[in-house]
Amino acid sequence: MKVQDDAKPFDTINVTPMLDLAYVLLVIFIIMTTASVQGLRIDLPKPSNKPSTEKKEVRIIQIQSDGSLLLNGSAVTMPDLESRLTAAHAREPDMTMVIKGDPQAFYAMVVDIIDMAARLNIANVGLITARIGT
Repeated sequence: MKVQDDAKPFDTINVTPMLDLAYVLLVIFIIMTTASVQGLRIDLPKPSNKPSTEKKEVRIIQIQSDGSLLLNGSAVTMPDLESRLTAAHAREPDMTMVIKGDPQAFYAMVVDIIDMAARLNIANVGLITARIGT
């Protein structure tokens, strides 16, 4: 076998196979990233075109910083609150209840009241929030 002495050395590199590999890896990365992203399915409420003319009483439960409770402005204890909410729920099954907790109050009180609402099958429960510094 004869070796060619007059052969020119390669002075350029063929980058086509390297680009092919880069494009294949890019496509695989895009497919795997979009396949692994999972989200939550949320059914948002649909607004009605006509406003409701019904006037419903909203029960506002306030939790003071010392742990005391107020129901629509009057002081109550936890057992008294439960009995009043039970009676109100019996009169009005679709009643609305909102909880307003003082920033200095223990969060466990809020959780206890939410658990009470779940036990009493009160479906319309809301939390009143305020921006920090207002």
